[in-house]
Amino acid sequence: MRWTTVLTLVSVVVLYLMMGAFVFRLLEQPQEALQQVKIQAYLEHFLKTHECVALEDLAELIQQVNEATGAGVNPAVNGSNANISRWDMDNAFFFAGTVITTIGFGNISPKTRYGQLFCIFYALFGIPLFGMLLAGVGDQLGSSLRIGIGKIEDIFLKWQVSPTIVRVLSALLFILVGCLIFVSLPTLIFQYVEGWSLLESIYFVVITLTTVGFGDYVAGDKGRNSYFWYQPLVIVWILLGMAYFASVLTMIGNWLRVLSRRTRAEMGDFTAHAASWTGNVASQLRVPSVAFPDKSHRVTSIKGKPLSPSAILPQGENPLSLSPPPFLLQHPDVTPPVPMLCPGHSSSPPQNTPPPNARRAASPRPIDYTGENLAFIDESSDTLSEGGPPSTRLPRRWRPRARHRTDPAVPTGLPMVVLSRTRDKGESV
Repeated sequence: MRWTTVLTLVSVVVLYLMMGAFVFRLLEQPQEALQQVKIQAYLEHFLKTHECVALEDLAELIQQVNEATGAGVNPAVNGSNANISRWDMDNAFFFAGTVITTIGFGNISPKTRYGQLFCIFYALFGIPLFGMLLAGVGDQLGSSLRIGIGKIEDIFLKWQVSPTIVRVLSALLFILVGCLIFVSLPTLIFQYVEGWSLLESIYFVVITLTTVGFGDYVAGDKGRNSYFWYQPLVIVWILLGMAYFASVLTMIGNWLRVLSRRTRAEMGDFTAHAASWTGNVASQLRVPSVAFPDKSHRVTSIKGKPLSPSAILPQGENPLSLSPPPFLLQHPDVTPPVPMLCPGHSSSPPQNTPPPNARRAASPRPIDYTGENLAFIDESSDTLSEGGPPSTRLPRRWRPRARHRTDPAVPTGLPMVVLSRTRDKGESV
């Protein structure tokens, strides 16, 4: 994932958090202020009706009640139920289940040092173990549901329904069946057993299966049932429900991956079509290419800066028909360079070509032609070029030899057309 995508996601999450904070503050702060006013009015009324009780004694009593509640003791029980412990086997098993499932209701928690230390290591080893179990159960559960839904898909396919519609209907059916089994049915059960309202039951189911677990509503926490198997059964429901939601999230992830692949494939096809269209338009407009695949076709100026082909040979022009540059017309003492055909040029040599001896006598300066940059050729290659045998790979024809460069009269800034030579032998080609 690119950093731009990560930063975008961070911005979206921060905005989502700010939106949630604003909405929760707007909805819950008035209720909190109302409760503060209500408890303050009740304390004042209690002190007026019980003048023998001092305010300091009442504050001490409230503090003790808060500490007892934090330790898991219910101050509302009478003397006959004072021996009931919240850390019996059922509650302890339920607490251990909330630890490894990472729900952590918080209705009860270890208060001793050794209990907290044991809870740390218990969570470190139990959470990965439960994760492996959750993955296995989710796989088997998803396979079972897909087998059942596959039979329904066969029925739709017999009716000659579109495969795309069948896949959409099967996905919706998978979600609806799971919600019916793991959300709707437990909601009705908790509403009946715990005495909660419909909204409170749905709230508990969703908060539990999403592992949020505030702890304000906990199944079996109020002692409304006397069945020892009730809370272990809730743990089994949590396991199956979390496995179902994990399979749903996996299915959504697969959809997103398929959608991403199709999008990339479509974009690739679009890019290919665009490139093909551009190439066709360029070929129809006869756009010239300025790329030279071979080094022998590259031309550079005296300063080493690359020159475009139009600066040396205009399109459609014969190099033998070019007029000399204005500088040579203004300086008649400088002998103009004799143009030479580039390798592979189809034009015929000029007529009335003077003999080689006259050429050498009239032009003591080095002969410059189009072709390879002379930066690759040194003095030894020049000597070898003059003394070596001519190339046998091309038809024999007259080629002017390049002499030693002893003429310093080459003007600065004037484009020099150089002769194409090989690097190793320095021969003319």
